[in-house]
Amino acid sequence: MSGHSKWHTTKRHKAVIDAKRGKIFSVLAKEITVAARAGGGSPESNARLRTLMDKARAANMPTDNIKRAVQKGTGEIPGVIYEEIVYEGYAPGGVGLIVEVTTDNKNRAAAEVRQAFNDAGGNMAQTGAVSHSFQKKGQILLGAAQATEDRLMELALEAGADDILNHGDHYEVLCAIAVYDVVSKALQEKGLKPESSELAYVTAIPVPVADAVLAKQVLELIDALEALDDVKAVHGNHEIDEKLLGA
Repeated sequence: MSGHSKWHTTKRHKAVIDAKRGKIFSVLAKEITVAARAGGGSPESNARLRTLMDKARAANMPTDNIKRAVQKGTGEIPGVIYEEIVYEGYAPGGVGLIVEVTTDNKNRAAAEVRQAFNDAGGNMAQTGAVSHSFQKKGQILLGAAQATEDRLMELALEAGADDILNHGDHYEVLCAIAVYDVVSKALQEKGLKPESSELAYVTAIPVPVADAVLAKQVLELIDALEALDDVKAVHGNHEIDEKLLGA
């Protein structure tokens, strides 16, 4: 989704974040295990692992949990083998959704994602049907009170960011995947704390959602997908009117 919509939906999800803390820890543990398996257990030489470990600490994930997840990835302790899969589909109103999954059971994950789409009046799509209109980028959202636009632009562009968008109450920093870790670290070192920071699927062609009922259906589908144990992230191309989000 656009940074504008994502800012408000992120703030909305903060209200229930504590209730989902167990899910958050589970998702992070899986991602850390996958990252350690792919690039080794040293955060100094494995940028993806370092970023995930920082994210886990920011979420107050226990140190022992992080350590075990790394050890499962490196094979120091027994662990299951996870697959990373991307599913695509449409929410009501033609809103495109990309669902990132980390699972040890591909059949179960596919069935659960499909059921969530069906129950909400949406439908799964073939690979490429939705993703062709997205680009995967580093996306960092920061409250406008944290820095002036000029200061943020100076810091982010110097670190390698491609663009800084001013959405009024917040900024959206976009960068290539290759420099995401560098940009994220540069902002953190200056004391800037993002509301959201991740490798996200970003679209330049948002689908406007101006109807309250339709907006509710889209958000309920996203909530249902995010509640699934194997789902780590949901990205959409919707642009929902602020008034409908209670902003």
